[in-house]
Amino acid sequence: MAASVASALKFVRDMREFGTARPSFARIDGLHEVSYPRRKQGFWPSRTLVISEASSAPAVEQGGSSNDTVPTPKVIIDQDSDPDATILEITFGDRLGALLDTMNALKNLGLNVVKASVYLDSSGKHNKFAITQADTGRKVEEPELLEAIRLTVINNLLEYHPEASSQLALGVAFGAVPPEQKVDVDIATHITVVDDNPDRSLLYVETADRPGLLVDLVKIITDINVAVESGEFDTEGLLAKAKFHVSYKGKALIKPLQQVLANSLRYFLRRPTTEEASF
Repeated sequence: MAASVASALKFVRDMREFGTARPSFARIDGLHEVSYPRRKQGFWPSRTLVISEASSAPAVEQGGSSNDTVPTPKVIIDQDSDPDATILEITFGDRLGALLDTMNALKNLGLNVVKASVYLDSSGKHNKFAITQADTGRKVEEPELLEAIRLTVINNLLEYHPEASSQLALGVAFGAVPPEQKVDVDIATHITVVDDNPDRSLLYVETADRPGLLVDLVKIITDINVAVESGEFDTEGLLAKAKFHVSYKGKALIKPLQQVLANSLRYFLRRPTTEEASF
């Protein structure tokens, strides 16, 4: 498990460090090798990320509609709805197959998929997985591992559904087709802190997505001694939406501390107009 967590942390660091580099893909004996190019100014360190592939053929996850309208991909990591497991939900219209390779990739991170379900609604097919750590049987708590899960799922989505890259912020660096729409991040970013109950507050953040965002948000919050108890992190097309339950010394945040938290995140995100949330 230690090796799996170390690999996950390295994955997050690689994705964050090479977020502006466009990788090249090659298939080597059942593995996907991702080699990062040299940087224009100076050079990227020589690194290669290898992701295991399940025995099933890629066609397993390529099934779906031939509709020309590309749906908005959504990856939701939910820490609230199940006390014993992390809930992962993946939606991409009706284009997703069985996601066997995604499940295999999660197992390679030292995780167990203890339950899987599928349901349909007007937005398409929703694939939900209940995930626990293989060594403890408990839900995932480490932000770095949660971010590794998110980036692993998005990496698989881009691999098996290249058309998804036109709808994902990470498609700029890692996708086959960069997004046509460019998010005006000054407009897209919203931060709101509200009272939930006497013991905790709710923090809402909506901003342009990028690798490592979940880890960075948690770090900014904890750096001002605010505790993150649980929450939900949604990757929805070009945007990332986070909902965190936060507290200070076991109590809800008082108004001045709410303002400090919001200002810290605004400064970090470098987005001045963030008064209203769109949740």
